[in-house]
Amino acid sequence: MSGGPVVTVDDDLDAEGALVITCFPSAGFVSSIVAHFLVDRLGLTFVGGARGAGLPPVCLVQEGKPLPPLRFYAGEPICHMDRCDKIVLIASEIQVASNIALPLCDAMLDWFSESGATQMMLIDSYSHGPDQAHSIFDNDDSEETMLGIGSTDSAHETLAGLGVPMLKHGVVGGMTGVLLGECRRRRIDAMAILAESGENIGNGAIPDARAAARIIERIDGLLPAIKLDPEPLLEEAQRIEEKIREMMAIQLNQLQAESGSTESSTMFG
Repeated sequence: MSGGPVVTVDDDLDAEGALVITCFPSAGFVSSIVAHFLVDRLGLTFVGGARGAGLPPVCLVQEGKPLPPLRFYAGEPICHMDRCDKIVLIASEIQVASNIALPLCDAMLDWFSESGATQMMLIDSYSHGPDQAHSIFDNDDSEETMLGIGSTDSAHETLAGLGVPMLKHGVVGGMTGVLLGECRRRRIDAMAILAESGENIGNGAIPDARAAARIIERIDGLLPAIKLDPEPLLEEAQRIEEKIREMMAIQLNQLQAESGSTESSTMFG
């Protein structure tokens, strides 16, 4: 195959009416913690991923099996939304290069439209400071800050029902920012929840389980039949942090490889 990214999922995946949740790298690894928690708690199974030119030339290994850097998981918990009784979760711990962000976004949204899924929830985080991944212009310095963005009026209503205040003015970067803009252009019902984290993306960043727990509490409002108790998330923080650090080590190794020899192969275990 030549050209840009292509989404490839199991032929028998039924995503009609599904809620699609995206978790791309974020400040404090918040989205990654949320993704791992949802996969475990909702019993989601691996159903595919994205492949193609421009994506990182790596695979993740879990329990001896290879996985693509951008992974799709799916399951059928009961959903509070009238149009949704299924979950498709898209997760990646590896940063998407800026030149591939729009083609990857197009591939994901093409799949979304063709699959019959009805709504997207984008999980992300931000931190204040000169090195922040997202620039949020708000007046609340509370550690409990959480903000929402909706591509449609319906998404705004859903966020209001979950108790998430709207971001009035600001800038959101990365895949979340690209997806939000394209969802509005395509008239796709999408909402983003961003929790404030005290740590930025980087080698010295500390996974922020508490910020992730605040997002889990909001997602719980969409899944009343399945209690997403955030307390186990805090108790399991150390195990989750270790797993995420191992995956982030792959990204660091890839960046080092791109700046040097491309012939080396490194294993992380």
